[in-house]
Amino acid sequence: MKDRTVGFVGGGRITAILLEGLGGTGLDLDRVTVSDTSAEVLAKRKERFAGITTTSDNTAPASCERVFLALHPPAAKAALPELSGALRPDAVVVSLAPVLTFEKLRALLGGFDRLARVIPNAPSVVGAGFNPVAFGPGLPAEPRTELETLLDGLGAHPLVPEETLEAYAILAAMGPTYFWFQWQALRELAGSFGLGADEADTALRAMLEGATRTFFDSGRPYEEVTDLVPVKPLAEAEPPIRQAYEEKLGGLYRKLSGA
Repeated sequence: MKDRTVGFVGGGRITAILLEGLGGTGLDLDRVTVSDTSAEVLAKRKERFAGITTTSDNTAPASCERVFLALHPPAAKAALPELSGALRPDAVVVSLAPVLTFEKLRALLGGFDRLARVIPNAPSVVGAGFNPVAFGPGLPAEPRTELETLLDGLGAHPLVPEETLEAYAILAAMGPTYFWFQWQALRELAGSFGLGADEADTALRAMLEGATRTFFDSGRPYEEVTDLVPVKPLAEAEPPIRQAYEEKLGGLYRKLSGA
């Protein structure tokens, strides 16, 4: 993959995460083209990844051998028909968006069917992502293997049925946002209690790692796990938080999946 030309249509957060995570995999940035309609976004990417080529022309990455579609679904729907006529016959298009199924992608690309879909995950920025992947039926074995090798640099990338990708988008892709603000609140409180930043982070990291292992690996049912700590200062806040999960995330899943 390091010898391939790689294009990113859209230069936003996801492209930055992938370029950061792939930095140690041998990907040659001199062979990477990033397009975006925002000059500010392109300037930021060029500043961080000096070797890449940047352009405001969203059809430019279509000439690359591997093309990552890093746009939100509405923008992708507008961009894909323009890409279709410029794609190389041997290219592979990797969509990083939910909603757009292989069927929809093929239609928007005028029948082009060398396709893959990946649900990207922010922890890929440190090589610890969870990036479920599905391959379109028209994608041969060799580029499938090549793409999997590339994704190794980002973390886990299980092969999953296409119809599960939207569920993974809710669970894994957006999942960190459900917790990060809580961890930061604990960090700040720890400082107000007199702990130094390093002391607070050491304790917080150890607690999170231990709690995760207890939840998944102790063999105890959920009720028993939660009973291990007798004092629950936020117990009264749990019902509205659960309701928010069900309403917000349930509604979002139905929107993404068309359910």
